Amino acid sequence: MRLHRLDITAFGPFGGSQSVDFDDLSAAGLFLLHGPTGAGKTSVLDAVCYALYGSVPGARQSGQGLTLRSDHAAAGTRTEVTLELTVAGRRLEVTRQPPWERPKKRGSGTTLDKAQSWLREYDTTAGAWKDLSRSHQEIGEEITQLLGMSREQFCQVVLLPQGDFARFLRADAEARGRLLGRLFDTQRFAEVEKRLAERRRVTEARVREGDAELLADAHRMQQAAGDAMELPDLAPGEPGLAEAVLTAAAVARSTAREQLTIAHRGRAAAEAAQAAAERALSDVREVARLQRRFAEARERAQRLEERADAHREAQTRMERSRKAEAVAPALELREAAEAEHRRATDAEARARALLQDAHADAGASGLATAARRAAEELGGLESARRAEQRLARLVAERADLDRQERADEEVLAETEGWLAGWDATRAGLQARIESAQEAATRAEQLAVQREPAQKRLRAARLRDQLAGDTEETQRQALASEEQALRAKEHWLDLKEQRLDGIAAELAAHLTDGEPCAVCGATEHPAPARKDAGHVDREAEEQALAAHQRAEERHAEDVRRLGVVREALAAATAEAGDTPTDRLADEAEELERLHAQARRDASGLHAAHEELRRAEQEHERRTADRQQAALSTATRTARRDTLERERDTLEEELAQARGAADSVAARAAELERQASRLTEAADAVRAAEESAERLKAADGRLAEAAYRAGFETPRAAAAALLDDTAHRELQRRLDAWQTEESAVRAVLAEADTAAAAEQPPADLAAAERAAADAAARLRTATSAWDAAARRCTELDGLSARAETGVRRLAPLREEYDRVARMASLTAGTSADNERRMRLESYVLAARLEQVAAAATVRLRRMSSGRYTLVHSADRAGRGRSGLGLHVVDAWTGRERDTATLSGGETFFASLALALGLADVVTDEAGGVQLDTLFIDEGFGSLDDQTLDEVLDVLDSLRERDRSVGIVSHVADLRRRIHAQLEVVKGRSGSVVRQRGQ
Repeated sequence: MRLHRLDITAFGPFGGSQSVDFDDLSAAGLFLLHGPTGAGKTSVLDAVCYALYGSVPGARQSGQGLTLRSDHAAAGTRTEVTLELTVAGRRLEVTRQPPWERPKKRGSGTTLDKAQSWLREYDTTAGAWKDLSRSHQEIGEEITQLLGMSREQFCQVVLLPQGDFARFLRADAEARGRLLGRLFDTQRFAEVEKRLAERRRVTEARVREGDAELLADAHRMQQAAGDAMELPDLAPGEPGLAEAVLTAAAVARSTAREQLTIAHRGRAAAEAAQAAAERALSDVREVARLQRRFAEARERAQRLEERADAHREAQTRMERSRKAEAVAPALELREAAEAEHRRATDAEARARALLQDAHADAGASGLATAARRAAEELGGLESARRAEQRLARLVAERADLDRQERADEEVLAETEGWLAGWDATRAGLQARIESAQEAATRAEQLAVQREPAQKRLRAARLRDQLAGDTEETQRQALASEEQALRAKEHWLDLKEQRLDGIAAELAAHLTDGEPCAVCGATEHPAPARKDAGHVDREAEEQALAAHQRAEERHAEDVRRLGVVREALAAATAEAGDTPTDRLADEAEELERLHAQARRDASGLHAAHEELRRAEQEHERRTADRQQAALSTATRTARRDTLERERDTLEEELAQARGAADSVAARAAELERQASRLTEAADAVRAAEESAERLKAADGRLAEAAYRAGFETPRAAAAALLDDTAHRELQRRLDAWQTEESAVRAVLAEADTAAAAEQPPADLAAAERAAADAAARLRTATSAWDAAARRCTELDGLSARAETGVRRLAPLREEYDRVARMASLTAGTSADNERRMRLESYVLAARLEQVAAAATVRLRRMSSGRYTLVHSADRAGRGRSGLGLHVVDAWTGRERDTATLSGGETFFASLALALGLADVVTDEAGGVQLDTLFIDEGFGSLDDQTLDEVLDVLDSLRERDRSVGIVSHVADLRRRIHAQLEVVKGRSGSVVRQRGQ
């Protein structure tokens, strides 16, 4: 990488545009960058870093890049950095502009422009620049890929900060590890350590979880085995836990099986004893049953003997009932005939009671003749009955005609009255419609005027409000502008005072024996002193912050004033100059007129509907009047026809009804008379026939009773039983016979008789013996069940534990392997003799390379006296791997780099920085770094050492490199002719370049 040109505008302390020609400076190989403190030497290097990576080193980068802008720059000048360089054989130009808070083009206030970047490449064929990208991300990735270094590596390798490497020489192993880790990107090795440690924790947790489950199964086995199992005194994760649990489980299973065998034998003995007791109890129960059976049979035989007479009487009664059953049909026939005769005579009596006295004693034939005469007379009244019904309908129709006539007269009178006022009604409704239509038209016109009036009124009110806001906002803007100017003036005064006394501020941090940050000297004979009223950095920063806050408040006030003025102009353009009160009165009047017009127009639809209904009513009433006149003429003709037909029917009916009130009454009377006569004739004939049947039944009954052996029919009827009594008597006889047979059979049984001769059976004693045997069997069975369940449960839990042990075996092996690897990479393993972490091991290898590369130049700078070597020894109780010693060829002893003097520390750190640059360059893929910068430290060297150091730096030209030295040392200005001087002033710093 070779730098060609750097253009800076409004960056850092440079208020204007400055240009640095690195090609001219690099022609001599060495060039000097010098200037007073605070002039901006470091800002030149910051500009190079910012052009490449879009940010500056360390704490100087803050926010989004807004602080990079020069406070001396004009308001309209934008901050910009352009760097032209060659890297990897390609000539590139990088331009970057940080975010810029610029003045607005219109109005007052500021606006924020975003950061911008450009990347161009020079096309040698076309002889012109071509654009590559305008994307921040793409440009950053392209530069990082070409250089092969991050921003931190670039700042350590190209911009060599001697103070950092001096601290590196004196630092402990951990501090060196942090710096080397950033440069060589060994984070991946640290991640390997973390991954292994995390994996060890995960596998250890899983092993512990598996062991916890195994111990839980062991506790369950202990609960199942009782006192037959002892748990191992081991915690989850400890070695040997699985084997101890499985051994204890095997012992518990063996003990449980022995207990099961003992319980099985005890249950077999109890079952045999219980079977013998059950057999004895069964024999005793059988003897007791037979003895009870014999005693019960003797008691039943005694009861049968006591009821023998009643049984014989029942047998006799059953015999007479069977004989009487032969007479039963004749008895039933006689009873039926008698009942029929009674019904017939009762019906005859009822029928004769309804007849007239003339027919009360007549026979059946006489009654039938009288009934025929009444029916003939009834047939002659049929035509008269129809005439009477027709007359009734005529009367009803005449009454209906009268009602219709009255109704038509009422309708006609009402219709005439309504039609008489029709013209006036229609005229009134039409007038209402016309008035409502006019109101609707007026409302539409007012609605068109109403919205503009309201809009002008709102604009006028806003105009009045904004007029007051504009005055207040303008006063605030003027006040904030004055405050901002005072704050800026105060800040500039403090800044100038601080720059005048900066030497005293730097001298306050000097320590005897420690190198000066400016000149590098370790002796400080006459440090500057602070005067009264000295301004420090904190006071300047507070004044700057106050100035920025005041500027922000002023910008916000100006922006708010512009907004208010724009709104006031818009409101005035819309409302005009008319006073708000008059616009409000006009709008209120329009609202009132519009509301009145809407109320007047709201009745238009109702008036239309009312007119439509009135016209429909007019048509209906006109039709009703015509229909009423037509109906009146029709009713008159019909009434005359009905009158003539009624007179004819009344003459006919007067002859037909005789003395009755009506023909229907006469017909009803004849119907009743004919019916009664017919019923009486039938009743007389039925009574005569039933008397003959009763007489025949009496003869047959007497003959049947005699043949059955009864003296009279009454005796036969008394002996006859009904179905219920016959069934009950037969049941009693059958029960007697069954009981007698059963008793004889029981008394004849040999085993029952033999049991009766034995002593009474002791059933309670046999039951107690059987109950005791059953209890002993239940106890033995429970013991056997418990032993069997214990064996089953222990077998299941043991199988589960064995399965868990087999399942955990690969995980336990993995844990052992991961734990060994994690301990080894973390430096805590006994196999890691030097207690060196993996990342430290990798960094130690890098440090060896750096020490070897640095030694080449250190030997030359120290005239062959010093050599840098890497040390893997421990530092105190810490871990080894990143020690750095210097070997003194004059004494032949190896000592720590912290024992070097100030000058020795400088050229040792310079050699280390150059060696690190070579190693990092090789690490980045061999990218050639043609331009290097070395910052400060030369003031601590004597003349001879300074010559040797400059010779080493001058030798870098052999690799076609140019080295820029940043220093205050005056002697270097005589020795190095190519110089870039930074000169500071009240309007900002400028650069002056001098070539060979």
